[in-house]
Amino acid sequence: MARQAGTGSTGGRLEVIATPIGNLSDLSSRARDSLASADVVAAEDTRRTGQLLTALGLQKPLISLHAHNERERSPALLQRLAAGERVALVSDAGTPLLSDPGFELVRLAAAAGHEVRAIPGPTAIAAALSVAGVPTERFCFEGFLPSKPRERETRLESLARESRTLVLFEAPHRIADTLADCARVFGEERRAAVARELTKVFETVYRGSLGELSARAAAEEDFRRGEITVVIAGAEALPVADAAQRELLERVLQQALEYLPASKAAALAAAVSGGSREEAYALAVSRAAARRGDG
Repeated sequence: MARQAGTGSTGGRLEVIATPIGNLSDLSSRARDSLASADVVAAEDTRRTGQLLTALGLQKPLISLHAHNERERSPALLQRLAAGERVALVSDAGTPLLSDPGFELVRLAAAAGHEVRAIPGPTAIAAALSVAGVPTERFCFEGFLPSKPRERETRLESLARESRTLVLFEAPHRIADTLADCARVFGEERRAAVARELTKVFETVYRGSLGELSARAAAEEDFRRGEITVVIAGAEALPVADAAQRELLERVLQQALEYLPASKAAALAAAVSGGSREEAYALAVSRAAARRGDG
């Protein structure tokens, strides 16, 4: 009879621990107890986690586990679990696996039947959503956008008609360019918020339209500092064109895409048919992706 995942026949356990994203007081007493009882701590950055442990008055063996070595380090940690040890998994800040390492270790530990337990706590995703002032009933997390401009624009185009609120992480040196791209692709009037340095001394939340936020990012140096989370309201429902107008828009768009990029083809199709440029652009992006084999 197969052993049920999570029963941990040897008593070994992997604990996925959320750590503060800035304010040390946000560390739960349960997380501290978990770190105190761990036999070893797998950390994204052993120096940073070492500082956290020192602040808590703890000393624990540390093993680095980051994006470039997780596959190689996981077998040794699995051996520790098999020997009955408790392994604590932490990232630099916040909850592991959310744009942070740990997935491979969690997957392998669960597959091997070891108990995997969540020690929940801080995450910039929930913190930013709670103060952004945009709808939070439904949202999707996109992590970091591609750093290369063309790849970033392509990703944003694929999200142009996403109706759920979007949550993104961004590096301070790219935030101005990213907001400019978002304003261009999503429209300058789309509501958004930029949260920087959440829970830290200089925590700031900027709210407004994408156009306004893009202008502030370009003009204000402080805007481009620290850890940044972006929250963007989802797209509104497209207006429904009458059947004849829609048919003409699609026909013109199909022909225009043979010679023009999506944005220009959409503008032409909307002008000829009298339809919505936003609707035309969303359709153009979908058609272009299908031609590339992306959709």
